[in-house]
Amino acid sequence: MLFSIASCAALLSLVAFPQAHAADLKVVVGGPDTFAFNPPSVNAVAGDRVIFSFREKSHSATQSTLAAPCVQAPGGFDSGLVPVAAGDVSDNHTAIYTVQNADPVWVFCKPHCQSKGMVFAINPGDKLAQYQAAAKASTPAAPATPAVSSAAPGAPAPSGAPPLSGNHQVIVGGTGKLYFSPSNITAKAGDTITFQFQQKNHTVTQSTFADPCKPISANGKTGFDSGFRPVDASVTTNFPTWTLQINDTTPIWAFCAQGNHCTSGMVFAVNAVESGPNNFEAFKNKATGASPPSPSGSASGGASIKMTSGAGFAAVFVALAFGLFL
Repeated sequence: MLFSIASCAALLSLVAFPQAHAADLKVVVGGPDTFAFNPPSVNAVAGDRVIFSFREKSHSATQSTLAAPCVQAPGGFDSGLVPVAAGDVSDNHTAIYTVQNADPVWVFCKPHCQSKGMVFAINPGDKLAQYQAAAKASTPAAPATPAVSSAAPGAPAPSGAPPLSGNHQVIVGGTGKLYFSPSNITAKAGDTITFQFQQKNHTVTQSTFADPCKPISANGKTGFDSGFRPVDASVTTNFPTWTLQINDTTPIWAFCAQGNHCTSGMVFAVNAVESGPNNFEAFKNKATGASPPSPSGSASGGASIKMTSGAGFAAVFVALAFGLFL
């Protein structure tokens, strides 16, 4: 038994799990009779994560600018409105922003910016008081145009209008479900993806097409990782969430890092090019160790087949090693 534990420990040391980010900075958004971000500002460095934990009522964490505090910045992140029931003081409703550099980042709550001065800043320097005062003095933003929500999927924004951003909802797991739903989506720059974690214990961890079940952690680059989000089987509402912002249309590959979930096909993709060899089905087949789809035309799949074979063997080995603990 001691040998088995030691073997598993050695195996774990070989698996490239994500490196820890620099720091998690928790910010509480709202609360009973509270219309504020607490704390109202933080100082952070590149790689830090600001975790917005929403409390009762309905609030947002939306990026703006110092000049226009209550207007979403073009391409800025947006958690969307996050409704939370009265009395819920859990950390089950979150949005996470990863700090890119030392520049100031200005944030507001859509419903309560002008009326309550509900704003927040990352690295504000000596401009926080100015930002707060400007928010209260600003002209209320025009209400959203209903036509936006009724537009056909993929329809272009009206001429002269800022790019529309949207929030995509993805369910992670659930009772008897080892998959993301949907598992393959198309998103544009400025969109966000909110992952809702359901029963069991799952992650959303970035990988690559070449190594579907291996976190990105090489050459100084660390991919995103939600961390494990355990949800008891008895939970039916108020599932924990985690939000990812899309900065461009480059394909993104991800998986669940729990035990053998990835090798069981629990993978996810954003903007996979379905007309090419690096499509979602090929990605999933690599994860499960299955042979990739037959290439069309004269394209060669030799390199992919070799890579799949090696990855599949390693994945099965990891799955067997972890089987005792799942």
